[in-house]
Amino acid sequence: MVERVIAACDGAAKGNPGPAGWAYVVADATGAPQRWQAGALGHSTNNVGELTALRQLLAATDPAAPLEVRLDSTYTRDSVTKWLKGWKRNGWKTAAGKPVANQELIQAIDALLEGRDVTFVYVPAHQVDGDPLNAIADKAASDAARTQQDASGTAADLPVPDPAAASKAPKARSTRTASVSSTGGTGAAKRSGGSRTLNARFPGTCPCSRGYAKGDKITKVGSSWGHPECAAAHA
Repeated sequence: MVERVIAACDGAAKGNPGPAGWAYVVADATGAPQRWQAGALGHSTNNVGELTALRQLLAATDPAAPLEVRLDSTYTRDSVTKWLKGWKRNGWKTAAGKPVANQELIQAIDALLEGRDVTFVYVPAHQVDGDPLNAIADKAASDAARTQQDASGTAADLPVPDPAAASKAPKARSTRTASVSSTGGTGAAKRSGGSRTLNARFPGTCPCSRGYAKGDKITKVGSSWGHPECAAAHA
């Protein structure tokens, strides 16, 4: 039996868009880091960095080995686990009828996933006592974006993560599943990170086909309403 591989990948952009980079770290079945790699992307976006990191990780690992990928990007995770099939059915168009962003990267990832046993695990970023592999990948990607230099190494010379600031955000890993409901509605408007969000007054369904519950934060996704993290993918 082939031993499971645990890995993490991350992307960074200083300015988003701005100087960008990607990185991954590969560990053994116990989670002990074994090797890492990072690369510069020039002027690009955080999403391109995240997707490139996943593509590079998949290309650098044995397709016969079960792989657990830890990542802090819901956009990357949902692109390949939730939205991909619909995009392919729609001729690589979003629910709003627009071309899928970063299509070539997502198609390359789709091909690398073919026939593989890959599990995606969402881990919150920048947490005190957070996931150590994610922290290493985050540091390596950030360094590659800042210096615009490629780098790689082994367990002997791992990037040292910056100390994480204390946060009230949950530290546990989560797969972020949600049930689907049939009706939607909106409530009081708020501002979050420059984007207009609302507290849903009724359950509804995002264009990504996942549901949201009454009271959840929602925003405009194409011509409809849905999860804030889905807005970029359907823009």
